[in-house]
Amino acid sequence: MPRVQLRLNAAPIDDWLADTSTEFPDAEFRILSALPQEDQIFDIVEVTTDNGDAVVRHFEGDPEVSAFELIHADGDAIIIQFLIPVSDTYDALVSSGIIPQQPVLLQEGWYSTEITASHARLTEYSETLASAGAPYQVVSLSQSHGSRELLTDRQWEFVNEAVHRGFYATPRECTLTGLAEALDVNVSAMSRLRHRAESRIIKQFVSETVP
Repeated sequence: MPRVQLRLNAAPIDDWLADTSTEFPDAEFRILSALPQEDQIFDIVEVTTDNGDAVVRHFEGDPEVSAFELIHADGDAIIIQFLIPVSDTYDALVSSGIIPQQPVLLQEGWYSTEITASHARLTEYSETLASAGAPYQVVSLSQSHGSRELLTDRQWEFVNEAVHRGFYATPRECTLTGLAEALDVNVSAMSRLRHRAESRIIKQFVSETVP
């Protein structure tokens, strides 16, 4: 599935946390956890800032925050947990069937996050953002493959059988002829099947690991 590095400006839409980040432009908000609770969301956020006391006072004094606790303070970083209304930003993500991935960085209204989802869900998400008037930038796009997506059913059957029977063990515990008999094909067909499966796996491995 596609994996997208995305920057999203949530300040123009209904997003209390994004608005708050614009009031502290030098602070970096790192969202460690975001759990929906009916029409609210419970966040745990690490804030890197030289003005932690002011951030705490802002959260404690805002009526939109129905619960707040300072968990940890150390030097120029604080960790806070709080309960706020669900934002349009979060709604757009969930309504598109995309599971939010943490941590998410937020600074001056801009979220920086990674999303892994199908093309259809990413398209729906981008359309939702566009209709809501939320500017966004695609920083990078790559394709990730699960073994089921990378290989055909027959190729996956070969790989599974080969590993199970010890074809890739050292020393080898099964021959190609033995695999051909197990899968009820001739040795020539098994050799071609092996070559195609291994070729796909190796090419994918190289594309993901070699710069």
